[in-house]
Amino acid sequence: MNQNESILGHIRVLDFGRYVAGPYCATLLGYLGAEVVRIERPEGGEDRYIAPVTAQGEGAVFMQTGCNKKSITLDLGHPAARPIIEKLVAGADVVVVNLPPASCRSLGLDLASLQRINPRIILATQTAFGEHGPYASRGGFDGVGQAMSGAMYITGTPGSPAKAAAPYVDYATAVLSAFGVLAALMERDRSGSGQQVSAALQATALAVFGSHLIEQGVTGINRVGTGNRVQTSAPSDVFATRDGHLLTHCVGNGLFKRWAKLMDRDNPGELTRWIDDARFQSDDGRGQNSEAILQRMHRWCSTRLTSDALRELDSAGIPAGPVYTPQSALEDPQAAAMRWFTPIEDYPGLPRSAPVPDLPLRFTRSQTGIRQRPPTLGEHTDAVLESLGFDAKQRDLWRADRVI
Repeated sequence: MNQNESILGHIRVLDFGRYVAGPYCATLLGYLGAEVVRIERPEGGEDRYIAPVTAQGEGAVFMQTGCNKKSITLDLGHPAARPIIEKLVAGADVVVVNLPPASCRSLGLDLASLQRINPRIILATQTAFGEHGPYASRGGFDGVGQAMSGAMYITGTPGSPAKAAAPYVDYATAVLSAFGVLAALMERDRSGSGQQVSAALQATALAVFGSHLIEQGVTGINRVGTGNRVQTSAPSDVFATRDGHLLTHCVGNGLFKRWAKLMDRDNPGELTRWIDDARFQSDDGRGQNSEAILQRMHRWCSTRLTSDALRELDSAGIPAGPVYTPQSALEDPQAAAMRWFTPIEDYPGLPRSAPVPDLPLRFTRSQTGIRQRPPTLGEHTDAVLESLGFDAKQRDLWRADRVI
């Protein structure tokens, strides 16, 4: 790809991230064409080995967050690492770090230290709780954000809170961080100066769950968990079919009338019953009085195969989808038609191609997405350090001392 064919081809990113929120922020910038250099410990970062899929133990998380990156190894705490970091920062545009603020300061990766080297640098940080307040020094993961936003309480049922398996707080934090970096790059074009873009898992989790929290703050309704059942509309739930499950979501009077017409096909006269019922004149009313509606939908689904039920729902204009296994999700024909996955086939030790979700955006002119496989550990250490002016003799000395 030529630089002028990509959106961020003129941008260099240093990825000091670990796990998901930091690394995937850098990955997104790489999808847009930025040159991304991943810096990790000589033994490899923790996120490299989560959910192993290769003979060497590299994991599924790294297969997704490592694409389009160069990899160098560096012991950040070693005194000899300092000149390497300074040279890297001097030629970079963006630094991504999701370490606690105290660790950033001790390693010289805080904004003040970085801008002494390069005043135009943009620092993107991701923490669990932000830089201030009683929890500022605490660490945290995606699940902590889910738990402390109220989402687990409402997702589960009374006495059994439930966490989403998808780490949406981590990935949404990464997306927001990349969004902030793009805004900071635009601002830098005007001012000539860099700045810090700070994201936090707690802030992301509260934002994603925001409408529920607004309702609670205004009304004091104190909802309790209802599992898959939506509390503010109906029929919006998961329903068992003869051979599986499907989810449907009816919001608004228009969709509810379509659903009532569909029920009327089996039992003429039900249309009037549902539409004229005083309890069902709004989403809120249907949500509060959903039992009869849900029972009817359960009966309707229980007599049909999933494919037949989905066909009828689609013909009626009612949004619905099958509850897939992970394997079914990989085999979905729409995902194949849109090429949502890019197969990574040439990573050493990978027993078969890895279906990596590509950038979930499409541009009419700009070339974006996965250009190269994730790097092996330290694959580009020599090339990057040589480009910074460090010769082979110096690199050999550093390697002997476990600096790199």
